Amino acid sequence: MDKKDIKSMNLDELKKDMEELGEKVFRATQIYEWMHVKLVSGFEEMTNISEKLKEKLEHRYDFTTLEIADKQVSAMDGTAKYLFRLQDGNLIESVLMKYKHGNSVCISSQVGCRMGCKFCASTIAGLKRNLHPSEMLEQIYRIQRETGERVSNIVVMGTGEPFDNFDHLIRFLELITNEKGLHISARNITVSTCGIVPKIKEFADKNLQVTLAISLHAPNDEKRRKMMPIANKYSIAELLKACDYFYEKTKRRVTFEYSLAKGVNDSDQDARELIQLVKSRNCHVNLIPINPVEELQFQSTAKKVAMDFKNKLEKSKINVTIRREMGRDIDGACGQLRRRHEENVGEDGTKEC
Repeated sequence: MDKKDIKSMNLDELKKDMEELGEKVFRATQIYEWMHVKLVSGFEEMTNISEKLKEKLEHRYDFTTLEIADKQVSAMDGTAKYLFRLQDGNLIESVLMKYKHGNSVCISSQVGCRMGCKFCASTIAGLKRNLHPSEMLEQIYRIQRETGERVSNIVVMGTGEPFDNFDHLIRFLELITNEKGLHISARNITVSTCGIVPKIKEFADKNLQVTLAISLHAPNDEKRRKMMPIANKYSIAELLKACDYFYEKTKRRVTFEYSLAKGVNDSDQDARELIQLVKSRNCHVNLIPINPVEELQFQSTAKKVAMDFKNKLEKSKINVTIRREMGRDIDGACGQLRRRHEENVGEDGTKEC
């Protein structure tokens, strides 16, 4: 019998399973709290659970944990990039960013990515598999256990396209916001997508009150298609219509992410076109100095050009910021640490120096 992934189960499902095991229903609440509040690493740490029940749990369930395979800490600002090894040996990345308002963790939703964005290291080797809800949760739990500090904000913006793993994303959001778990406010969670239009609409219908971030990165379809293959399937007009639907349903302002690439999308004309796209919408534009990736062709826009671009948007009354560059002295772009680690591992599985 295949074991169930207990950390991906909600409380009602766990209660039903306890009844099937001949246990009192309150055991489900105890187990749920051990996993999602006390953040234990295994059944053996559950001190108010009998040995007999622990044996049943070990036989019936998998207990997902992550191993820290590597960690880089920025000497500039304390940003920490974690490379986690999953139980099947695959590697994923997460980033801890410390702000005055609290700790924010950027998590991955897939092992690799199949979206093929031309400036992203995560997609170079393609998609290996989706992450389970438990594996998304455990990135946060593992970092919180390791630091001893509470995570208050979550960004689903690491490796992978969250809406390409839609059902597991929704279950993750259900569990991380549950009042009997870590109970992180949905308003403190951002989900980023490259623009899978039907899933944006489906997500809007869930009315989860999270922030939706759209990876726009270009002011017109021609440029966007050169940067992002998803643009060959959905036009900017279709994408913006889906964003408008999201706002109508949730009343949540959409964030448009715009990675500035030198000589690609940072001209005065690009700024004017972007203004026309967003000026009538209740939105926020987040300008991102692109992280250069060795294997890819894009370079970061100069700081003065980025500031000029920002000023043009501000003059048109558009809410805009330039994302603070954190962890610039470590493998900053999504997927870089994972790729570097995999390239340095020999055929025998040992790390080469």
